[in-house]
Amino acid sequence: MQHSGRNFHLNKDIPESDLIAACKKNDAAAQRVIYERLFSKMLAVCQRYTGNRETARDIVQDGFVVLFDKIGTYAGTGSFEGWARKIFVNMSLSYLRRNDALRYSEPIENTTGSSVTTGLILENISANDILRCMEQMPHGFRTIFNMYAIEGYSHNEIAKLLEISESTSRSQYSRARSWLQNKLNDLT
Repeated sequence: MQHSGRNFHLNKDIPESDLIAACKKNDAAAQRVIYERLFSKMLAVCQRYTGNRETARDIVQDGFVVLFDKIGTYAGTGSFEGWARKIFVNMSLSYLRRNDALRYSEPIENTTGSSVTTGLILENISANDILRCMEQMPHGFRTIFNMYAIEGYSHNEIAKLLEISESTSRSQYSRARSWLQNKLNDLT
């Protein structure tokens, strides 16, 4: 089904594959629809990493420039949203690296042996409460928590991407879980 650029803005139900094909030809109307479809989700991704909505907005704007520049490399295998999400995660990580936000990560040798208890009682805690707590998390904790628990990266992948040891990734994740659990327990 072919759509002319001027009809993209009228029809929000256009198949993703048609939009991607049009974006590969630099069709501004198709780019606008992709932007509108992904903006909120990618803003949430970036905000989880940065903890700051305005910074996240800046990263999202830059991320869409990269997305439309690289859309020609999307082969159509796997989810387009998943492919796009990697761009925004990488943009967020680049921002954190540039601003030295990850320097507070501690190697496992410097951590105390605190245990992470299980069984969080989440019945009275909203998703917004959890996100607010995550925004307060120290950058190193938040970054690794996002990458491991939310994005699904392995500790090995995190170590390579952040140029840290795998044991540091594991310890930061453990400490992030403990930190988040303590914050959430304070809310109940």
